[in-house]
Order: sequence, then C-alpha cells, then structure tokens
Amino acid sequence: MAARDPVVALLVDQYGPVRLQRRTPASGRFAALAEAIVYQQFAGAAATAIHGRLVAKLGGEVTPERVLASSIEELRSAGLSGAKARSLWDLSQKVGSGEVQLEKLGRVPDAEVIDHLVQVRGIGRWTAEMFLMFTLRRVDVWPVSDYGVRVGFAKAWKLDELPTPKELDERGEPFRPFRSVVAWYCWRAAEQKSAVTM
Repeated sequence: MAARDPVVALLVDQYGPVRLQRRTPASGRFAALAEAIVYQQFAGAAATAIHGRLVAKLGGEVTPERVLASSIEELRSAGLSGAKARSLWDLSQKVGSGEVQLEKLGRVPDAEVIDHLVQVRGIGRWTAEMFLMFTLRRVDVWPVSDYGVRVGFAKAWKLDELPTPKELDERGEPFRPFRSVVAWYCWRAAEQKSAVTM
C-alpha cells in the first residue's frame, strides 16, 4: 500500500509499522464492547478513569451477569451517563437471552456484524466499527464518521477542509482491503499538533 501512495509511505516513515494487538478471544468480547460503549464521545483520560471505576464496581470483571446484578443507579455512580448505563444493561440482557451472540461474530462478514450490534440500545455504527477494528481485528474497516480519522486524513493529504463522511468514503476506496491500516495512520496524524510534512 505504501508503494502505491506517497502519503501512506510518508505516514509509515513517520509513525512506523501499524501496532495492533491480537484479536480478542470470544470470552473477552463482551468486556471489550462494554469498554467501547464507555469510550463513546469521550477523551481518552476521562473514559479510562470511568472505565476503571466501572470495572472496580463490578468486582474486577465486566460480564453480563455482573452488569445485570447492578442497578442503573449503581452503574451511573461509576461516572456513566444514564444513556450509557442503559446501553450496558440492554447489551447484557440481549447477550444473556441469546439475541446478541458475540461468540459467533468472528466468522461473520463486517456488514452483518454491524447489523447484529446496532440492535443494542446505544450502539451505533461507530461503536460497531471500533469493535470490528480493535476486538475482531478486521483490516478493512473505514470509520468515515470518526472525527479523528477525518482530521488526520485532512492533515496528511493536505486538504483545505475536513472531508465529509461521504467524501472520506470515496477517498478511502483506493485503500481497500486495508482501510483499517490507513485509519490507524490518520489517528496518528490527528494527534500531531503540526501538519504532516513531506
């Protein structure tokens, strides 16, 4: 991919190879999705603190059973909004009933994973895409609504304005089937105070 696009080649030079962990085992998918819910619309440090309090409140392990054994008020006391607490509850109920089957998603196409997850209250496309990228380690996810990806793409490709999700979707086409990799570099570029320079 770097050989096909000079900007990607520059990003690889500046930030090194992509660093992704191994795919989360099926037994850890609930906790990973719960963490993604906590991180919705939050900066890293605040989300990390709230997630830490949630894990402590649930006795060190985030499971559907432990969430359902807690009241919405108890979940909120960890710092969750009412909407996120209800989302965790809904996820826990749907996993418990078998309506959501996280253990089977490793063998399901990306679009079906998204359709399966968005039936949970409070889980939208962005959260499902983060699950695909960071839990299932899918390599061709292109989260066009993610602000950091839009900022990083604009910086790296020297655009005058942030691309709209529709524009970013079109600009991502040449990078199939490794758009998750390009998104990772966009996040790195977005974290830099100055523009990416050639």
